[in-house]
Amino acid sequence: MHRRDFVLSLLAAGPAAGRLRLKPRPDPSLQRRSSGRAATSVATRHRDNLRINGDRLNRHLGELSAFGRTDTGTDRVAYSEPDRAGREYVMGLMREAGLEVRIDAGANLIGRRAGRDAARPPILIGSHTDSVPDGGNYDGDVGALGAIEVAQTLAESRTVTRGPLEVVVFSNEEGGLVGSKAMVGELGPAELGVTSRSGKTIRDGIRYLGGDPDRLATARRSRGEVAAYLELHIEQGGTLDEGGINIGVVEGIVGIRDYEVTFEGFANHAGTTPMDRRRDALMAASQLVLAVNRVVTSVPGRQVGTVGRIQAFPGAPNVVPGRVVMTVEIRDLAAEKIDLLARQVIAEGDRIATATGTTVNFHLFSENTPALTDVRVQRLITQAADGLGLSHRALASGAGHDAQDLARIAPVGMIFIPSVGGISHSPREFSRPLDITNGANVLLRTVLAIDAGGLEG
Repeated sequence: MHRRDFVLSLLAAGPAAGRLRLKPRPDPSLQRRSSGRAATSVATRHRDNLRINGDRLNRHLGELSAFGRTDTGTDRVAYSEPDRAGREYVMGLMREAGLEVRIDAGANLIGRRAGRDAARPPILIGSHTDSVPDGGNYDGDVGALGAIEVAQTLAESRTVTRGPLEVVVFSNEEGGLVGSKAMVGELGPAELGVTSRSGKTIRDGIRYLGGDPDRLATARRSRGEVAAYLELHIEQGGTLDEGGINIGVVEGIVGIRDYEVTFEGFANHAGTTPMDRRRDALMAASQLVLAVNRVVTSVPGRQVGTVGRIQAFPGAPNVVPGRVVMTVEIRDLAAEKIDLLARQVIAEGDRIATATGTTVNFHLFSENTPALTDVRVQRLITQAADGLGLSHRALASGAGHDAQDLARIAPVGMIFIPSVGGISHSPREFSRPLDITNGANVLLRTVLAIDAGGLEG
């Protein structure tokens, strides 16, 4: 058919035929917006359906507990052979999860997973694997292995995050947050010379684990270099367990101030020194023990004060103690309250020394400042728990954690799971497998929410 005949046939058929044959050209911008919304919806559904492998996570916790196992509990103190062997096991799990593993100068284990945009600051997740002497198998371990499980889940589901993800296992948390202090640039020369529970100095211990105490500056992260830090942890208290609550959304981590207190009296024969002529250092110290309890309970709040160690010298049954060395620790979420209580305790010590004919000296040997968690991160943790149908409540952490150091350089959040009976730092420490699984799933969802822009705007 000629072009003229084709046009005449269309005219003869009328305008309806023309409308049927002539299709409008699609608007490319509308097509892109439509496909973008669809892709976003699919990605959201994919992320909402992700779950960690709880059986695998709990199996890994059991395997890690073999390192440092004793007849009564777990002894994997920092810089010991069980500590190093346990870290080797953890590094193997990191590699199985597809992480690129390294040890920084502070002896922190870091496993990195790339995102679409390498220029974005990483989200950090993790905890520690060193223990107290004769401790349990959950403090620190749940958060460290839970973080690895999150990375494993992302790898298996082929989920690509916008920014990088880093799993961090901090060194020597129990000995004073050593690894996290190194990461924020606050591990000083004086601390490197302190002898740890392993018998090694912190300097030698860092080397023993593969770090380099002479290059600590290379481990330092500055504000803006970390998008956020999240830490999953057992509560170490009884609030969640007693209330039947699945998840604790941590509002802040208490500050801790530790003093070594020395009373000096006069050592003398216990049989020949009359009671009214004694300068008994232990009697003076005993009065301070009672004074700490009286001062700390004199004001309302959740503050605590503890005398955890006391030694009398020369330590013989027939000698009036001439010297006593003891510790006094004060914890609270408000630095101002810690200052107030400490001043009152020191004043009580001075009064007692005068009354007993002794002298007293308070030496501040350790201090961790209180750290509030980021309210935006708290909100995302809460939303993650709601999305999984888990009950939750806000609470403060009475124990110290690496998160309080990271709070100096980045938004931080902590997720608590119940500790059965509120027991921790004990061979009887226990968290139920389902609670561990729930906590790791909340961690996974919170990571994805932060990566999707939950802290932006």
